[in-house]
Amino acid sequence: MIIKLKKDITENQLAAIIARITELECEVEKMKGSSYTVLGIIGNTATIDSKTFSVLDGVMSVAKITAPYKLVSREYQKENSVIKVGNVEFGNGDLCVIAGPCSVESAEQLDLTTKYIKETRANLLRGGIVKPRTSPYAFQGLEEKGLELMEAAREKYDLPIVCELMTIDQVERFGERLDMIQIGARNMQNFDLLKACGKVQTPILLKRGLSATIEEWLMSAEYISASGNKNIILCERGIRTFETAYRNVTDLNAIPFIKKLTHLPIIVDSSHSTGIDWMAEPVAKAALAVGADGLMLETHYKPEIALSDGPQSLDEQQFKSAMNSISRLFDFLQTDGE
Repeated sequence: MIIKLKKDITENQLAAIIARITELECEVEKMKGSSYTVLGIIGNTATIDSKTFSVLDGVMSVAKITAPYKLVSREYQKENSVIKVGNVEFGNGDLCVIAGPCSVESAEQLDLTTKYIKETRANLLRGGIVKPRTSPYAFQGLEEKGLELMEAAREKYDLPIVCELMTIDQVERFGERLDMIQIGARNMQNFDLLKACGKVQTPILLKRGLSATIEEWLMSAEYISASGNKNIILCERGIRTFETAYRNVTDLNAIPFIKKLTHLPIIVDSSHSTGIDWMAEPVAKAALAVGADGLMLETHYKPEIALSDGPQSLDEQQFKSAMNSISRLFDFLQTDGE
């Protein structure tokens, strides 16, 4: 439920409205927009009549949010959220590209890869320090050692770092050392983990589950937001269908559709959504064309020796070529094709 306040509302009138909300065992969030201020009522409002608030002094109007995801809905906040990750802002129209290896394997691997990433317009570094693998015998990540290597790369190359975390304990131990926490597709509905992410203020990159509907995805974002962390970026990484020619199907339809439903930024991981190195670039460009707020690309200085996801990782030459092409398209789109 949203209460739009009159411009000339007094402090006493505002206090009375907030007191009434509290009496009904709901929480309140004040949001100042470009033209007016609103109060968002958080809690079980299904049985609350809008007249409860519309009759109070200082209230302009009251509206119920129809979407099941309240805080992340466009009904709740009309203006786009801009999420700052280090020195990069998602959702303000800039080119945001997260790049790096699937897994942090060694100091040499990470340094050689980050060195050429920094030479492009990519502006965030990703690297897996814990890996959810289908096989229990596959490489699972370096954990603490991997994070130390990522922190060293951030210091040397001045790039914000993004790492996936899989457990509440990892969020508590590593979360504040990262510039952004990635929640992977397999954990999109790990609700206890999402609640833990809501208790930190580190931005969260929430990947779409392998077979998740858009509503399920946004409800997962709602768990994080309702737990206190509003710094959320959505990531489309392909959904599982009957097709077996490539890993997943990139749901480009979701990009403009999501933007109608939510104020949160959304990016596309074209490496995971295709699983094939040469497909990553054209799908990334298609994502920008339909309005994505950013991209994620996997790259490795020597993909043939990568411990995970080598076939989808771009080598240095492929990555630089892709970034040049992506940059040209982005600049063209910024001019509205003139």
